[in-house]
Amino acid sequence: MSTPYELLGGESGVRALANELYKVMSQRTEASTIRAMHAKDTTEVAEKLFMFLSGWLGGPDLYFQKHGTVCLSSQHARFDIGSDERDQWLRCMDQALVNLNASDELIHMLKEPVFNLAEMMRNAE
Repeated sequence: MSTPYELLGGESGVRALANELYKVMSQRTEASTIRAMHAKDTTEVAEKLFMFLSGWLGGPDLYFQKHGTVCLSSQHARFDIGSDERDQWLRCMDQALVNLNASDELIHMLKEPVFNLAEMMRNAE
């Protein structure tokens, strides 16, 4: 069975997903709350997301190699992230996957883990 990393196309696919997520987030007015949590230039955060997703999706653990252990919830603790913000992010991720022509297999494979990842960031109602 292929990993999500492989199904996305390896490094280039994961990098494209990270970049596409922030592109979608910047384009969708309904994501303005979560977009406002990021710097105007998303280059750095997209690179960090790429490195995190690489390992999380079954590829090289680039984030750990460069930054060490990651605690996503503590990195997001300074923001009020409730169900609305979680759902905004999830809709952006869903759209990014669609925009990249991700396979139905991959979208199905990621649905629950991506939700769980987003839910872990929730620290408000």
